[in-house]
Amino acid sequence: MQGFKSHPYIPNSVVDVQQEMLKEIGINSLEELHAEIPEEIKLKGNMNLPKPFSSEYELRRHVEGLLKKNKTCKENINFLGAGCWQHYVPAICDEINSRGEFLTAYGGEPYNDFGRFQALFEYQSLVAELVDMDVVNVPTMDGAQAAATAIRMAGRITKRNEVLVPKAMDKEKFLIMKNYCAKDLTLIKVDYDIKTGQLDIEDLNKKISEKTAAVFFENPSFLGFIEEHGQEISDIAHNAGALSVVGVDPSSLGVMIPPSQYGADIISGDLQPLGIHMNYGGGQSGFMATRDEERFVMEFPSRLFGIAPTIVEGEYGFGDVAYDRTSFGHHRHEGKEYVGTQTALWGITAGVYLATMGPVGMFELGQAIMQKSQYAIKKINAINGVKGSLFDAVSFKEFVVNFDETGKTVREINKFLIEKNIFGGKDLSKDFPELGESALYCVTEVHTKEDIDRLVAALEECVK
Repeated sequence: MQGFKSHPYIPNSVVDVQQEMLKEIGINSLEELHAEIPEEIKLKGNMNLPKPFSSEYELRRHVEGLLKKNKTCKENINFLGAGCWQHYVPAICDEINSRGEFLTAYGGEPYNDFGRFQALFEYQSLVAELVDMDVVNVPTMDGAQAAATAIRMAGRITKRNEVLVPKAMDKEKFLIMKNYCAKDLTLIKVDYDIKTGQLDIEDLNKKISEKTAAVFFENPSFLGFIEEHGQEISDIAHNAGALSVVGVDPSSLGVMIPPSQYGADIISGDLQPLGIHMNYGGGQSGFMATRDEERFVMEFPSRLFGIAPTIVEGEYGFGDVAYDRTSFGHHRHEGKEYVGTQTALWGITAGVYLATMGPVGMFELGQAIMQKSQYAIKKINAINGVKGSLFDAVSFKEFVVNFDETGKTVREINKFLIEKNIFGGKDLSKDFPELGESALYCVTEVHTKEDIDRLVAALEECVK
């Protein structure tokens, strides 16, 4: 620290101030604070960092200049989904989640809680009503973690170590689940019908066994189609002594029955469609839901908030349910599994969204998505050499478009589209080579007829 100068962003960095503080605690240099660290791993020189800006204004201008390089959905029409979807976010969602008592309440225990526990209880109640289950957790980091946690719960409940998952799922999500479950569970992929996308029931029957803890499938699927055999899949799982675990897109539940009505024991999903911005890959959050049965409740590793009467008649409080399940406090070494930072703020946001929309709003949302996506499929399918929907199945929000007969690759097409200020669909050719030159397109309530027609015109121009 010889010759160290004051830093504009570090308090107490003036040398005289530092020396006074060091003298107070009885040492001569900052290095003495780290005397236990071996010399061979200490950084001897200065870090290769740019010089600091001398004012907040200069820093802000620099950062805004960098951000301008981003291509956003404000100046481009977006048809890209695949796990992070563009939905309309009501202004009230941002208004509530930016309030200081929620935004800064990381821990939010009773002595410093200004309604966070109640807000999360209300969120849990609203999601429980949406998915027709009794118990919902405080949010996980994202939908992939929620799915991984759900099947780990199934493994502990059944005391088995294999889980069957669909081959037609997001590769990144599969790898997250595989990594998360590597110690306890083996994931086995089940084939799908190449014509319909539906889970191959024959292959499922071949692979299920007395080792199977759960059958996991998604509805709608990652590739957009609606799984038509949900009850049959759940029955096969149950007959083998396994659990049925279903991943769901909550934005579909205004027009589709929830998985609980076709045999799901545990439901997981992403909260991002419920009032949460895309945020350049951030803004992710996941949930899990089960029936109110002890064998399920006691396997949730994350926090659950409940309501209970207080000593004041007619007054109620909100707090943790069966806190000893978790990895917090002195129970950490005995917890079901470790759960770190959670996305409680996004749970509150999802609760605000659901309360704002209500049952009628969720129905209208689902209806608009279905109508607009079906219109897009019809118009794209009319383009010479393009298959607007590769699978012979009903889709919700997302659908697979195949370009094999055009002689062009998805990469070439997407490059052309971006020149037209359009984000094309996710390229599936690497993760799903059996689908050829195909892309996953997404249409939500934010897309207008003019947006879809503009996409169709650009595709026609590209492939002619």
